[in-house]
Formats: sequence, structure tokens, C-alpha cells
Amino acid sequence: MTARVLITGRTGQVGTELARAAWPAGLSPEAVGRETLDLADPEHCVEVVRTGGYALVINPAAYTAVDKAEEEEDVATRVNGDGPRALAMACTDAGIPLIHVSTDYVFDGAKDGPFSEDAPVAPLGAYGRSKLAGEVAVRAECARHVILRTAWVFSAHGKNFVKTMLRLAAEKPELRVVADQHGCPTAAHDIARALVEIARQIVLEGRDDAFGTYHFAGAGPITWHGFAEAIVAAQAVNTGRRPPVHPITTAEFPTPARRPANSVLSTAKLEATFGISPRPWPDTLTEVLRELGVG
Repeated sequence: MTARVLITGRTGQVGTELARAAWPAGLSPEAVGRETLDLADPEHCVEVVRTGGYALVINPAAYTAVDKAEEEEDVATRVNGDGPRALAMACTDAGIPLIHVSTDYVFDGAKDGPFSEDAPVAPLGAYGRSKLAGEVAVRAECARHVILRTAWVFSAHGKNFVKTMLRLAAEKPELRVVADQHGCPTAAHDIARALVEIARQIVLEGRDDAFGTYHFAGAGPITWHGFAEAIVAAQAVNTGRRPPVHPITTAEFPTPARRPANSVLSTAKLEATFGISPRPWPDTLTEVLRELGVG
């Protein structure tokens, strides 16, 4: 019998990749958008899960407008906190597990080296607080959960840093990019593959020993400036246009929301538990740029 998997956020970066990922026999993914399951409507979320006959829910959907969240934290918290709480409660009532995608923004970035899953959380802004609220709710309401934190997500879909840099490099004579924030760029299609493997082990192998919080991010830390240089260099192969990318400080590029200076996540726990190893971000960047017709 095929196990049905409900996937939220069909049009988001990770949701899009989950919908088109290669799923193992025995799992049947059903990706839905906001018109079917809106995290801003917790009561409806409960109804969809309770009546759907699913074996698993995967929730990559989120309010992700980091700067706008500073103005509308109530909206961000409803989507990122109350919505996941409703999903978690409904999963518990249905006797099924929940996989919930979270973020590096739950950390303040004020340490050297990678953040482990048990590092103290201290979000710097409204978006991080709203995502932390979702984590807390999932842990409280659904014992059979996996929380997967990730960072610096990019893909050929939606809005992300890679597509922004490609556009600016085609328009501007020079670029100025922050060089004092460090992280690990993570391709959405690799996040999707990791989620599919976690789902396979939890549902098909019955891995009840594997619930908890994990990190997944591309291999190799870099700054936003270094990442931008790689993107611009790849585009230049096609266009012959390579504007200089100047390093600047965070203070020189003020934004409404504060960003962590260090977003590097340790993936050792995920590798040890599920056997999932992240790939180097330059390799996955090449794949995404190829899909975009660049490089």
C-alpha cells in the first residue's frame, strides 16, 4: 500500500523541488499550495491533515520576507508559529509524523565555527523569532517530529540570492556585496533529496529512533561576497560581462532586519543518523545555473 505524503508550500523553492523529486516506491507525494492549505489559517490546516489519510506531513512552507517581518511580526508568527502548531497537533491526532523545515535565523551568529543542533538559540529579528516559535510548537505538540534547519537556500525558482546576483550583474557596472556574513549556500533540490530520504527512513523503515532536530546545509562556508563572485564569474562565461564585486561590511548595507554574522551549520548529526552528506555548494550552484541557462 502506498503511503501518501502531504507537502505544504508547493510553489516555494523547497516545495517545488519536493514536487518534482524522485520518490521511492511506497511513498506518494501530494504537494499543495496556499489555496489548499494556508498556514495563516490554522483551523483549516488541522482539518486538511485530520481528514486527508496521510502517512506523513512535510512542511517547508513559511513566511520568508525577513525584512518585512519587522513590520508585521504578527503575520509572520501566525504563519511560522501558529500554522506549524496546528499541523503538529493534527499529526499527533492522526498518529503520523511531521517533518518541519526551519532556519539558521534562530541563532544570533555570535560564535566561531559551525552551530550544532543543541547550540543556544537567540534570534536577532522577527523572522527568526517566528521560526523559533514554530520549532517550539512542533516539539511541544508532536513527539514524532523531525525539524530540519537549513540556510542560504537557492534554486532556479522564486526569489533568491543567485537570481538576484544574475540580474544585477547583467544591469550594473559594479556590485557591492556584504563580506562579513558567513554561511553555507544550500540548493533547494538537495534539501528536497534530504527530506525524501528522511521520509523514506521514517515511514518505510519505521525509524522511530530518528526523531529530533537536525541541520542540513551545503558543504563549505563562504561569505555572501564570495558566493556572489562565483555567480558572476559563471555568468561571464556566457555573456562575457563580469562587473567587479566589491566587498562591503554589514554596516555599509543596512537592512530593517539584522542577519547572523555566522550562519554555518554543522551537519554531523544528520550524517550520523540518516547517512545524508551535503554536497559542496559550488557543485550544486553549477547545476542550478545550468537549469537557468547560465554557465
